[in-house]
Amino acid sequence: MRRPALLLVAGLAVAACGADTPPPRPPAVQLYLDAPADGARVDARTLEIRGRVSPASAQVRVLGRAAESAGGRFSIEVALSEGANVVDVSATAHDRAPALAALRVTLDTRVAVPDVTGLPSAQAASRLDALGLRFRERRTDSFLDRLLPAREVCTTEPEAGSRVARGSEVVLEVARDCA
Repeated sequence: MRRPALLLVAGLAVAACGADTPPPRPPAVQLYLDAPADGARVDARTLEIRGRVSPASAQVRVLGRAAESAGGRFSIEVALSEGANVVDVSATAHDRAPALAALRVTLDTRVAVPDVTGLPSAQAASRLDALGLRFRERRTDSFLDRLLPAREVCTTEPEAGSRVARGSEVVLEVARDCA
């Protein structure tokens, strides 16, 4: 009689083990990216990434570097490369599932060539210089017209609105009269 009782107890123990539900998964860390927006286009070579995390004690890493964190808010300055960048952000906390996020940021340090047509060449040159662009004048008028001081910009190469790297040369086609 001892044997059947022992088998019955062993069978109940095995059956009870299979009926247990797995332990609940730990709650995940909550990660919110406040700035910049995903898909942002910027013209600075460094960028501040800011956000919030819960629990406030979570550790945040951006591109593998620890971010400064206080009271559930974090920020870190990251360097960008020209063109498309993917910035990975992770947050971890004890007994919590990690949170992961990525944002895409495009660094575009090019500047738009301003529309300087119709401006005196000196004023056009000043506007180009303020944007970090070099310029060269190409005169299309006659020799006698060059002796007269008032010349205006007729066209530019590249044309207005084109995006070029800082330091690029813009050719100003100038004449006494653009007509």
